[in-house]
Amino acid sequence: MSAASTDDQHNLIPPQPQPEELYPAPIKTVEAGSPAERAGVRPGDFLLRVNGAPVTDVLAYRHALSQGKATLEMARPAAAPKVMTGVPGTAQDHHRLFMPQEPGLGETFSFDVEWEDPGLDFEEVLFDGIKKCANKCDFCYVHQMPRGFRKSLYIMDDDYRLSFLYGSFVTLTNLTEGDINRILDENLSPLYVSVHTANQELRQDLMRWWKLKVKDPQAVQIRGMIERLESIDLYTQIVLVPGRNDREHLDDTVEYLSSRPNVLSAAVVPIGLTSHRTNLPDVRTFSREDAQDSLKRLNIWRKKFLNERGTRFIFPSDELYLLAGEPLPSEEEYEGFPMLENGVGMIRDFLTGGLDSELPAALPEPRRVILATGALFAESLDLAVEPLRAIEGLTLEVRAVENKTFGKVTTVAGLLTGRCFRHAIKPGEADLLLVPPTTLRYGTELMLDDTSLTELRKEFKMDVQPGGATLGELARVILNSATSSGHQWGMSAHAVKDSGKGDSVQIQVAEQGMRGQA
Repeated sequence: MSAASTDDQHNLIPPQPQPEELYPAPIKTVEAGSPAERAGVRPGDFLLRVNGAPVTDVLAYRHALSQGKATLEMARPAAAPKVMTGVPGTAQDHHRLFMPQEPGLGETFSFDVEWEDPGLDFEEVLFDGIKKCANKCDFCYVHQMPRGFRKSLYIMDDDYRLSFLYGSFVTLTNLTEGDINRILDENLSPLYVSVHTANQELRQDLMRWWKLKVKDPQAVQIRGMIERLESIDLYTQIVLVPGRNDREHLDDTVEYLSSRPNVLSAAVVPIGLTSHRTNLPDVRTFSREDAQDSLKRLNIWRKKFLNERGTRFIFPSDELYLLAGEPLPSEEEYEGFPMLENGVGMIRDFLTGGLDSELPAALPEPRRVILATGALFAESLDLAVEPLRAIEGLTLEVRAVENKTFGKVTTVAGLLTGRCFRHAIKPGEADLLLVPPTTLRYGTELMLDDTSLTELRKEFKMDVQPGGATLGELARVILNSATSSGHQWGMSAHAVKDSGKGDSVQIQVAEQGMRGQA
């Protein structure tokens, strides 16, 4: 070996340790009398580590606490620095401003707990941000979004943690080996999985995952993933694309899913399209014949499974029945509504909470009421409220509102926006306008396009309220101005996605819980 090569060896720079990645989790509230309060933790402080390790989410936090003894390292927020905008010495120099930045981390301290809840409530459940989707599905709603909405609407999420916490559907294609091991080790069960088809080549053709975004090649093998997660209960869904994964392919997928003991059920929903499909593959909507064929096949399977297992296992969405022009199943056939948020049984659940046995003969004062809903549900709703029209003084109209935001092809109620109602309602033409609760963000009166009910009240010169979660509640809102408890979007995963890091929202509603409810 030459002297030069020896010198080179001596001059090699040893690998440097990588800086620790922290995910400071801001504290929302501190429980009175809790260990955290006794330790001096205040809202606005940050959790940095538990037992010396950074924590990525509330699940990791709970898992660390479940080991018994835990040391929580906290940090005070540092004063937010201010940064001068603009470029010094330019013509705009006198317009430069000091803009506050995100607060940093200040003084740190720690406290111990042992088999005790520290008493912390966090601003977010995900401390490291939302995991993004690795796919470019032909039927993805994010790809079909019109322009001009807030940026959060265009973020594609696919996070198994939100699936466990809130029941949002994930494809599994973006999982790492570490993610898979964590799901198994922490028993994150159940999960909700978008399967679409058990045929691997067809699934790849439908979902077209980005190779550079797939971290583990095994994660895209749907049969392999379902079988590897054998200890995890799975609720699955199949989004049917006409001419692609329906008919014989649907039979094959149902047969495979039913063979896996950890698959508890499968929801089947038709593809949802908008009018904004520029540069996307041509995909046709479901016809009545398509829907009837799918239901015919699924009903054969459902009867077979009920006889053999005592469960129907397969649950078609309400939209599939409406498209096929076939009656909805009875309440019993939904077996407790396990897939309600996926649009399976929402109408039956709504109708089951029926009208009061004794309705008033007349109203004290005349009232004109418009029930605005999507085109898909309008006919069913009109039939359901018919008994109310016998009440003297009540003028009741069910109005099918065309979707001016996503296009006429989008007929579900939950994707109506303020723009849609502005096109469909004239100022002063009623005393009360009831909109579908599913159009409203959870805990607010804001719609998908940020239109508020207060704005609509001023513009329409009438009262505007959300309708009811059941038919009986809807009647009480109409007759007595009762407060609705109706389902709103933004509950569960969608609230998380709109809360901060990741800042995404509820476009999954198009594929999940917004299918057809009033």
